[in-house]
Amino acid sequence: MTSHRQPAVFAGHGSPMFAIESNRYTAAWANLGKLLKRPDAILVISAHWVTRGVWVTAMPKPKTIHDFGGFPQALFDIQYPAPGSPALADRVKELLDVPVVLEENEWGIDHGAWSVLKYLYPDADVPVVQLSLDGSLSASEHYKLAKKLSPLRDENILILASGNVVHNLRTIRWEEGAISFPWAREFNDFFVSEMSANHHETLIHWEQFGDAAHLSIPTPEHYWPALYVLALQEQDERSQVLINGLEMGSISMLTFSIQ
Repeated sequence: MTSHRQPAVFAGHGSPMFAIESNRYTAAWANLGKLLKRPDAILVISAHWVTRGVWVTAMPKPKTIHDFGGFPQALFDIQYPAPGSPALADRVKELLDVPVVLEENEWGIDHGAWSVLKYLYPDADVPVVQLSLDGSLSASEHYKLAKKLSPLRDENILILASGNVVHNLRTIRWEEGAISFPWAREFNDFFVSEMSANHHETLIHWEQFGDAAHLSIPTPEHYWPALYVLALQEQDERSQVLINGLEMGSISMLTFSIQ
């Protein structure tokens, strides 16, 4: 990585409970936060904000979104009061040559973002802007759109994408220490192998991998954020696995960076 270029990071965020239950993944995020050069702001692409068209949060004080149900009150009590950055929102709109909605009221920082950010930057003192996922785009179109964000890395903006490479809620195993499904391991290992070999086209067209891919990605919104980080890889850069693992049978916790 050049001395001035910020890395791009993908975090497998997993269960909302990780926000109040520390584990090896949250420890890895906290360690990463200590190693990163402090950014001027963070652009987050979260699996939990899928929209019609492309939206960007543009408010100076984004609210903390608790976009889940059925969890302990302690989770709903969490606030992540990071400031926003209308200037970064304008810059993102400038870079993307598609219509962009500057959202100032309805959204904020959702749990796909703050459940990771609270470990990376626990003081919530770095401005945060969220970019939505346009649900009408294909994986290839998301990848192409993400490439347009590349200049931000040279402007000291950390790009953080949050999702899960394997994310099948219908097959979750709730018991403690649950063994992961063979298909989940197979696809997670396939992703890491292809990423390490810089085979991005294979990962864009993930459905060609067969049954393991379709079971791992029953809906694509948790997978798309990983493509945003892959798309930002420059010729002089490599991917680096920061932590890996499968939880609850069918949730990948793979976290990786491009630098």
